[in-house]
Amino acid sequence: MKILIVDDEPLARVRMQRLLQNIPDAEIVGEAKNGKEALLSSSMRHPDIVLLDIRMPEMDGLEIALHLSQMKHPPAIIFTTAFSEHALAAFEANAVDYLLKPIRRERLEEALSKAQKINRAQLRELGKQEEAKRSRSHISAYVSGNLQLIPSENIYYFQAEQKYVAVRHPDGTLLIDDSLKSLEEEYGERFLRIHRNSLVALKYVEGLEKNAEGKCQICFRDIDDRLEISRRMVATTRRQLKKMGKY
Repeated sequence: MKILIVDDEPLARVRMQRLLQNIPDAEIVGEAKNGKEALLSSSMRHPDIVLLDIRMPEMDGLEIALHLSQMKHPPAIIFTTAFSEHALAAFEANAVDYLLKPIRRERLEEALSKAQKINRAQLRELGKQEEAKRSRSHISAYVSGNLQLIPSENIYYFQAEQKYVAVRHPDGTLLIDDSLKSLEEEYGERFLRIHRNSLVALKYVEGLEKNAEGKCQICFRDIDDRLEISRRMVATTRRQLKKMGKY
């Protein structure tokens, strides 16, 4: 079993290493102290199992697991947590294994023996129980086997293109398989729907202008892209931009 340890506390990582050293067939292939390190390490080392802390800064374990689930061959996930018994029951109900800190060797061996791959449906349900409304701090996709990770705060807009959604960011465009509707629900008021195929980040909107054909379009700060506003969304867009002092 190739195992990756993910925990922001150095002492917790050291303790986990010691526990694993005494378990036959357990091979530690790496460790990570945050979400970005965990995802990069997973894409490079291809662990069979990730021992994943839940409470971490910037990107918590639930979000990391969602990104891991997009891998071509996602690892099995075992959460480590100091949650109350009530919260632990929620994990059990969704068939996601967990280890309650402080972790005992016997419990770790049991978890490793029955670790199951977690799917996105389970994670979404788990996310609902953990937090009524949550949004990812990063958007990720695997391109030619390599992980690309984009901070959500750096995204200019989402635009649906056939089966995919294009994510426009400072370094170009990334294609993801999320639906535009789910992204709108996830990011709420941070993005504005201007067309059935477009969501724009309000923080990067420079203003509204008309093109040569007289159609309204959004212009952005920092990039030259222009996105058309559908006729039925023009009034709503104008009201939002006026409220922000951009129209």
